[in-house]
Amino acid sequence: MGSISDRVPATPSKPGTAVFVSGVASMGLEILAGRVVAPQFGSSIYTWGSIIGVFLAALSLGYYVGGKRAAVEATHEQMAVLLAATAGYVAVLIFAGELLLAGAAAFPLPPRYASVPAIVLLFGPPTYLLGFISPYGAELTKKEGIGAASGHVYAVGTVGSIVGAFGTTYFLIPSLSVDLIALVFGASLVVTAAWLLLPSPSRRPAATVAVVTLLLVAAVLAPAVGYSVRGEVVYQTQTPYQELEVIDSGDTRTLYLDGQRHSAMDKDDPTRHVFEYTRYFHVPMLVADDVDRVLFIGGGGFSGPKRFAAEYNATVDVVEIDPEVIDVAKEYFRVEEGDGLNIYNAGGRQYLQDTEKTYDLIVLDAYKRDKVPFQLTTVEFMQLANDRLDEDGVLLANVISARSGPASKFYRAQYKTMNEAFPQVYAFPTAGAASVQNIELMATKGDEQVTEAFLRERNRQRDVGLNLSDEIDNFQRTTDTDGVPVLRDDRAPVDSLLEPMAGQRYVVEQTGDGGNESAAASPSVLRADAARSPAFPG
Repeated sequence: MGSISDRVPATPSKPGTAVFVSGVASMGLEILAGRVVAPQFGSSIYTWGSIIGVFLAALSLGYYVGGKRAAVEATHEQMAVLLAATAGYVAVLIFAGELLLAGAAAFPLPPRYASVPAIVLLFGPPTYLLGFISPYGAELTKKEGIGAASGHVYAVGTVGSIVGAFGTTYFLIPSLSVDLIALVFGASLVVTAAWLLLPSPSRRPAATVAVVTLLLVAAVLAPAVGYSVRGEVVYQTQTPYQELEVIDSGDTRTLYLDGQRHSAMDKDDPTRHVFEYTRYFHVPMLVADDVDRVLFIGGGGFSGPKRFAAEYNATVDVVEIDPEVIDVAKEYFRVEEGDGLNIYNAGGRQYLQDTEKTYDLIVLDAYKRDKVPFQLTTVEFMQLANDRLDEDGVLLANVISARSGPASKFYRAQYKTMNEAFPQVYAFPTAGAASVQNIELMATKGDEQVTEAFLRERNRQRDVGLNLSDEIDNFQRTTDTDGVPVLRDDRAPVDSLLEPMAGQRYVVEQTGDGGNESAAASPSVLRADAARSPAFPG
């Protein structure tokens, strides 16, 4: 029996290194796939289930075919070619990924399965090629016996996958763009391929590695720097929660989260509402009396909080879970703490559970079209929000859904859920009946019902900085909730409720150059006679 130094190699073996790197790349690409397909198909459980299934299927096929060929074809040169070919496909993804993604989206599949063709096309081939590496590595390892060789390879590959999972999640995605992360994986594959060919590289494998290296460099350098079809890219990053972009188009600066427009700012008039739906945030000011404390759950570009802080004599607290969103809002959207605007980096539900504050108005603006934190949708959360509101407090939830048809399930379920925690719930759709849109749900704690006539009278009486006549036109006192569930902590099927919206156009209407907004620049105060007016007429 030899010493430990005799049994443990001084440097990693070439096959073991190739297996390790392939594990890093395969798991890293799997996590990256979620960021690549999310702008087109969302990041629901169906998208992630499809990603996991496609990667497992491609790896399994690669293991099977590679295992059959390993005894005849397994050499360092052949492994180098496989790694280089995988890196070459990564270069294609960097250069033409959006084009491939758009083409695959044309397949006429139900929304639940719509992402599968794109995932197969974009990530099936490179994952299949990486599947060859493990059986080739087992064939080339110096371990004695099939069991020892396969066990060694499985262990090394799994460790590589662990490194790829944690490294991509905690280091690469928060620091680099999607293209640069793909470049990291491509470069690691190319470097490993080159090492496998040393010290005496054969001509054809060496030429393959050289060509792929050039392709990777060209793919990264090819796109026009700082430009997209949506405008000039001012800032772009991957956060632990989402892809984030700040894009300028003319006088408008827009915040994109996971490829979807989230907030916008007029660079010449930073507190003007650019998106029509943000004007509805002011409707509760017609209902609640003496609004001194306002809470926004979800910051984004801080369109609502900025306007509230500028317009009203009220303390505005904002809770935003993504610290990068807060930093971007301060740097690019002219958000400044102080003067009644306070920002907290926390989850919305966590904040409400921990705070002892109560509010006159809570605006829930943390939902996306395709990714909704279910813990902010349930009846338990709505009851918590109710507890943090004063006696005449109001909750306004910005829901993205259709107002009718199959794509309205989430909106109607959210309405039904809020109605379990609040005596009165009202809806304000912001676009046409058939389109996916922002629908504002307003809940009040009192037994008195708000009417359209009451809102119009308050709109005439009160100076809230906006003429809300057009918004009041969309007032709905009731909503059909048949066939949808009440969302609860132990069962909130948000993903299945959002599914019918997949592939549908999301309409976000923009205001005109000022719309019906008041020209007053100084903060306004609710008129005393309006604040003392009677409660809601029946």
